[in-house]
Amino acid sequence: MRILLVDDETELTNPLTRLLTREGYNVDAAYDGSNGNELAQSDNYDLLILDWMLPGKTGLEICQELRRQGKTTPVLFLTAKDTLDDRVEGLDAGGDDYLVKPFELRELLARVRALLRRSSTQIQELATERLTVADLELDRENQFAYRQGRIIELSEKECQLLQYFMEHTGQLLTHAQIMQNLWNENEQPSSNAIAALIRLLRRKIEVTGEAQLIYTVYGKGYRFGISA
Repeated sequence: MRILLVDDETELTNPLTRLLTREGYNVDAAYDGSNGNELAQSDNYDLLILDWMLPGKTGLEICQELRRQGKTTPVLFLTAKDTLDDRVEGLDAGGDDYLVKPFELRELLARVRALLRRSSTQIQELATERLTVADLELDRENQFAYRQGRIIELSEKECQLLQYFMEHTGQLLTHAQIMQNLWNENEQPSSNAIAALIRLLRRKIEVTGEAQLIYTVYGKGYRFGISA
């Protein structure tokens, strides 16, 4: 397991690095927010331990930036701030846990183990909830898609259509099949509903410079995949 520790107090960071290393973790340490943020962006860590107040960029800002990018690496804040409002602010920023300085090393290790266990379970669950085709990933649970670092927000129908496409990659899907899959018998979509939905979805998942994924088979339907 890889851990990134970012804290400008060397008298704390260096002993913690040695302790975590002895526990079997691979630990990288940074002593300012700018360097810490650069390392965190690599997305190669299983856990981030961030001091709240850092020179260059605060731990709170690092966490907020990662969450805006859709990155879910667990974050444990270390801070001298101990009011309820501070804890709420940290959690609202995307932090997963909060430890007030000074703290017992045994408690830190217990928090680290708990966050890593939770993260491992969530990764296993997400593997069953997400679909991937080429460089496109669909998070069905939250109605988001991800492509080349972009977070793509989808409507319910767009998500249903994209899921249907991704589950049938390379197959010719007729208008009738798509209609039957997306609308029930009680719904009466307009005659151009599928074409309109396809157009909206293409605008979101196929921006300039990205490979085409949705292909029109004229007079028949559509095929989804990296090439027709």
